[in-house]
Amino acid sequence: MVKAKIAVNGYGTIGKRVADAVQAQDDMEVIGVSKTKPNYEAAVAHQKGYDIYAPAENAGAFEKAGMPIAGTIEEMVEKAELVVDCTPGGVGEANKPMYEKAGVKAIWQGGESHPLAGFSFNAASNYEGALGRDLVRVVSCNTTGLCRVIFPIDRELGVKKVRVTLARRAVDPNDVKKGPINAIVPDPIKLPSHHGPDIKSVLPHINITTAAMKIPTTLMHLHTVNMEVNTDCTAEDIKKIFGSQSRIRFVGQGIGSTAEIIEFARDMGRPRNDMWENCIWPESITVHEKEFYFFQAIHQESIVVPENVDAIRAMMELESDGAKSIQKTNKALGF
Repeated sequence: MVKAKIAVNGYGTIGKRVADAVQAQDDMEVIGVSKTKPNYEAAVAHQKGYDIYAPAENAGAFEKAGMPIAGTIEEMVEKAELVVDCTPGGVGEANKPMYEKAGVKAIWQGGESHPLAGFSFNAASNYEGALGRDLVRVVSCNTTGLCRVIFPIDRELGVKKVRVTLARRAVDPNDVKKGPINAIVPDPIKLPSHHGPDIKSVLPHINITTAAMKIPTTLMHLHTVNMEVNTDCTAEDIKKIFGSQSRIRFVGQGIGSTAEIIEFARDMGRPRNDMWENCIWPESITVHEKEFYFFQAIHQESIVVPENVDAIRAMMELESDGAKSIQKTNKALGF
C-alpha cells in the first residue's frame, strides 16, 4: 500500500499527538515534523526517528543540540501531500500562502477561524463533506466534544435547542506562564461564548447558546449540557444513543472527578494519559419531559487527535465511509 505522505507543522501539545497517531495508521506516514527550537519535545521527536525541519536560521542550534535538521519547514512542506498545521492560533493563518505555493492540502486546528479553510470538520458529523477537499479546519476540543453528543441526538430525536455551560481548564499541564491560579474567570464575560457559533460551523441548523469560564485546573474541561429534543425520551434512550458512539465513554466505578479520569487513562496505559473519548457520567443523565441534562469531561490535549486522522483520510480519499474511517482510526490507536 502506498501511504499518504503527511507533514506535521508544529510538534507541540497537539502536533506530537497527531504525529504519533498518523504513524500508527497503515495508510499514512509522517515524513517530517517541524520545531522552531531544539527543546525537550524536539529531543523526543529525534529519539522517535522523526525527521525534524526548522527555520534555516535555527539550524545551528539544532546541530549544537545533537539534532541535525533534515531541512527547512518550506522543504518539508514541498515533500508532503498534506500538512497538518498544529502551530499556535494565528500562526497557522500566516502559513497558508506557503501551503498554497507548494500545492499541498492543509488541515488547521480550532484556534484558527472557520473562513481560513472554509470547512470545519467533525468525523461523526460531516466526514463525507471533507472528501477530496484541499483545506479543512478540525474544530476545537470543546466543539469536537459537543458535536459528538449533539449530532447523534439530533439524528435520533431531533434537537430543538442546546444550552451549555463550559468550565474550562485554564492552561495545559506544561504551561507555566498563564493562570488563573486562584480565581474563576468568566471567559468571555459578554455572552454567549464563541463555542456555540463554532458548533454551527459544523452543524449550522442547531439552536445553541454557550457560556464559559476558566477555572484553576489543567486536566480537563467539564461541560454541563442541557438539550431539548422534539421526541419523547427516557434516560435509557439517551444512554443507548450515546452508548452507540465509539468516541463516547461512560465513566463510573467510583470515578467522580476529572482527576480520576486522567488516573484511569494512566492505569489503562494510554500514551500521555490521553482520553480521546468524551467522558460522560451516565448517572448524570436526567430527563424531564423532552429536556435532558448531563455532565461530560473533555480531555483538551487529545480529543481532536483522532479527528485529525479522519480528516486526513477524507481529504486524501483513502476511505469514503466516515464510519469505517472512525473504526480504523480507533483500532490503530487502541481505543
